[in-house]
Amino acid sequence: MTTYLNKLILMLGIALVPALASADGLVTDTRTPSSDVATTGARDIVQEIINVVGLKARFELRAADIDNAAAVVYNGKRYILYNERFLSEINNAVHTDWGGVSIIAHEIGHHLNGHTLARGGSNPADELEADEFSGFVLRKLGASLAEAQAAINLLSEEETSSTHPGRNYRLAAISKGWRSANDQLVASAKAPQPDQTAIATRPTQQRPAIAQQRRTASSRVDSRYILTKVHFSNAPNEEFYVTTRLQLVHVTDKGIKVIGKLARTNDPDYPYYFQSNVMQTLFVSERGAVVNKKGQRVGYFT
Repeated sequence: MTTYLNKLILMLGIALVPALASADGLVTDTRTPSSDVATTGARDIVQEIINVVGLKARFELRAADIDNAAAVVYNGKRYILYNERFLSEINNAVHTDWGGVSIIAHEIGHHLNGHTLARGGSNPADELEADEFSGFVLRKLGASLAEAQAAINLLSEEETSSTHPGRNYRLAAISKGWRSANDQLVASAKAPQPDQTAIATRPTQQRPAIAQQRRTASSRVDSRYILTKVHFSNAPNEEFYVTTRLQLVHVTDKGIKVIGKLARTNDPDYPYYFQSNVMQTLFVSERGAVVNKKGQRVGYFT
């Protein structure tokens, strides 16, 4: 399982797109788009972001010969363009690959808020809306507030200009979006499970059938909220998933149970591990293998 930045790069080929309308006014190249190069198994970061907000993506993410990143419209089609080296340098500077994801989320925010429909270029109000969207999305994807703010904290100017707000305003907008998403997640976690009470009041003899129906329904959880399936060697017939909240969930006869959370490490070979109070610490390799502390393979991602 590669890092988010590597997924961005692996997912796409180099494509150069001229900007007829750009929210940030950063694109100067005048060549036409080239074809994408598909990479098997590379996750689509744009799709993950869109899944979080429940909308349909009507734009493409492409690497381009530009200074940094931009939301643009070309021949009536929307694009998110990014400079690979720029994102790599940002991630290195802030010591987290959430930096690059936040930049992409910011540009998607321009599209979804309709900023690219106008030709006036960047303005502080639009930038704050895109920042707020970025903060909201990164919290939904599992980033901390500091991780969500890292790139803008590094890149933004202290004072407000005619095109961009000052740093403190931008950080506040990201914080607003992040906290809004956090409030939603907290409220969701505290909400009662809708069918637990109903099952508790059913006659005992009906419970097996109801449990089976429940398990079947759980297996049909909207795929928008599933990042990947996890297979464990010692439980080959059980269902485990990593959700868009980076939670490790187990589908059981009694419903869906959260048993851990995917967190980051500083090891490039094993960039993730599962935090859990109910099972031993397990690490996830760059290729999606799940191993224990002894390095023994105990599962894998699909």
